[in-house]
Amino acid sequence: MKPIEIHTDGACLGNPGPGGWAALLRFSGREKELAGGEPATTNNRMELMAAIAGLEALKETCEVKLYTDSKYVQQGISEWLPGWMRRGWKTAGGQPVKNQDLWQRLHAAAAGHRVQWLWVKGHAGHPDNERVDALARAQAQRMQAAGVNP
Repeated sequence: MKPIEIHTDGACLGNPGPGGWAALLRFSGREKELAGGEPATTNNRMELMAAIAGLEALKETCEVKLYTDSKYVQQGISEWLPGWMRRGWKTAGGQPVKNQDLWQRLHAAAAGHRVQWLWVKGHAGHPDNERVDALARAQAQRMQAAGVNP
């Protein structure tokens, strides 16, 4: 299996508001940046989209170290998801799971790979996290400048 590093981040100007996401893929000394945005979204949705885009970009089965500064993504995929699925996409309190569409997409994107979900502290000087943070913020600002926020 190919060893791949994926660094992800999401940003939102307001929550909800215009948002952006970014992923940096690294394999064998080569890098690829992915980024996108949405006119009206939340920070959590952008964090999820960054991880989804990174995993969906992989063309073969890989051993992935996915770095995120989002406890929501890291804990959601590795701790909460099995319970949500068992309960029919309900939280422990019986409420519908927020962002179910993206959680299902993330689960599907990760399924073909061996993924290690690693949390890094955001805004703490980690070079790759700072890089994807800047890319995600730039996408959110692009969405805001286009005047497409609600």
